[in-house]
Amino acid sequence: QVQLVESGGGLVQAGGSLRLSCAASGRTFRTNAMGWFRQAPGKERDIIAAINWSGSSTYYATSVKGRFLMSRDNAKNTAYLQMNSLKPEDTALYYCAAASGFVLSTSKGSYAYWGQGTQVTVSS
Repeated sequence: QVQLVESGGGLVQAGGSLRLSCAASGRTFRTNAMGWFRQAPGKERDIIAAINWSGSSTYYATSVKGRFLMSRDNAKNTAYLQMNSLKPEDTALYYCAAASGFVLSTSKGSYAYWGQGTQVTVSS
C-alpha cells in the first residue's frame, strides 16, 4: 500500500504560480511511476502530468505543456507539480496518484493509489 497526501493548493490570480506536493508513505515510493490528474466540476478526471520511477522521463498534457513541471524527490518520498502562468481554466481538484509499476503511464487504469485531492482555484 502507498498512502498519498497532496498539499499546496489554494486560490491564485491568473498568471500566478503554485507548487503542489504529494507526500507518499507506506510501501516504497521509489519504484512507482507517479501522475498528477485534475477534475473540474462536471468533467472527467484527466491526467495532466506523469513521471517514471527515476524522474528521467515525463509526460505533459497539451493543455499544461510549457507551464507545468512535474518532478520527484525519491529521498523525500515526494512528488511535485510546479504550476506557472495559471489560467482560470486550470481551476480543478488536483490529485496525485501512484502507478502499480515503475514505467510512466498516461492511462488512469495504471494508477493503483490515489490521494484525496487538493483544490486549485484561479481567478481572472
